[in-house]
Amino acid sequence: MTEKRYVRPYGDTTGDGMVQMSFTLPVPHGPRAEGAAQQLANKMGMDPAMVVHSHAIGADFTFVVVYGSVSHLVDLDEVKVVEREYPLLSPYDVNATVKNSLGRKLVVVGACIGTDAHTVGIDAILNIKGFAGEKGLEYYRELRVINLGAQVSVPELVKRARSEKADAVLVSQVVTQRDAHILNTQEMSAAFREAMGSERPTLVAGGPRFDPLMAGELGVDRVFGRGTTPGEVASYLVHTISQKGVAA
Repeated sequence: MTEKRYVRPYGDTTGDGMVQMSFTLPVPHGPRAEGAAQQLANKMGMDPAMVVHSHAIGADFTFVVVYGSVSHLVDLDEVKVVEREYPLLSPYDVNATVKNSLGRKLVVVGACIGTDAHTVGIDAILNIKGFAGEKGLEYYRELRVINLGAQVSVPELVKRARSEKADAVLVSQVVTQRDAHILNTQEMSAAFREAMGSERPTLVAGGPRFDPLMAGELGVDRVFGRGTTPGEVASYLVHTISQKGVAA
């Protein structure tokens, strides 16, 4: 089957352009708020636009859900994303590949850097309980995982990665005010380049506000966004082994 180049959102019938969006307006709940929401939706290109749900958020704000049709087409040839260029492996295959390629355990150091105290992301990837029905990297017998937790300084991370002889460093960033996630990650990658040069470990950044296309800007090897599973990360690390030809 030939893939379509141009597509339009799908609601009730193919190509009807129906979309749903939600937002909050600084207007008390009532007809005026719903009328304002409909006007905004019309200006955004939804025609017709219907307010299908609204409720008050305190005395002066209204949360609104709008449903309507848009005429815009999406050109799939213009979509720029990072597609996975490596296969997803089972834990058995990950362990076997690491054992055969390295002859030792692959060392992974993870942390939340800067003032970021949100460990839910790094824990979902590293802790054995995992995420989305998958076990975390601690589950893989051929991986040695060191989770440094939250609010780790960049110098501390570099020092620990060197002492542990890390093959990979995973950094999670959830706090994004004033682009803190970008600045912290750039500082981290620069510190590893200065301290270790071409011998630095594979650097991976992850968080809900990261765009996978930002890897070059951030100075890391890979960026993972929201919804990433431990299996995706483990498979990527195995892929880097084969690409780099890491010696034991």
